[in-house]
Amino acid sequence: MLEYITLPDDVLPPVAPYSHAVRAGDLLFITGQLAEDPATGKVVKGSIEEQTRRVMDNLKLVLDHAGSGFDRIAMARIFVTDFRVFPTVNEIYASYFPGDRLPCRTTVGVIALAGLGDVEIDLVAYCGE
Repeated sequence: MLEYITLPDDVLPPVAPYSHAVRAGDLLFITGQLAEDPATGKVVKGSIEEQTRRVMDNLKLVLDHAGSGFDRIAMARIFVTDFRVFPTVNEIYASYFPGDRLPCRTTVGVIALAGLGDVEIDLVAYCGE
């Protein structure tokens, strides 16, 4: 059975037709997040540091709403438009995970992202006991 999780529009308005997360059994699949400002719904056009923090904070909003956290992440996928920002994204990304509990991960360089952001991250969390 699937459970579709969408945050209220005043928390993180969707920019396309999707659920913020879908729970399938013991797994929670979280839609890729951009550096969207929850207050305006617009993608932040700041530095890669600002964008990455906003992406991670948006992921935290979805995780919190779904009753999960960064300590439950099994897999992450990061998409960046410029691999020169890789070290900066890595540093900020890692700071959101407790201790050495880092998930599996793939990082992909892309030409462009929806909303014209520079970084997007999606997650798969384990929700079993």
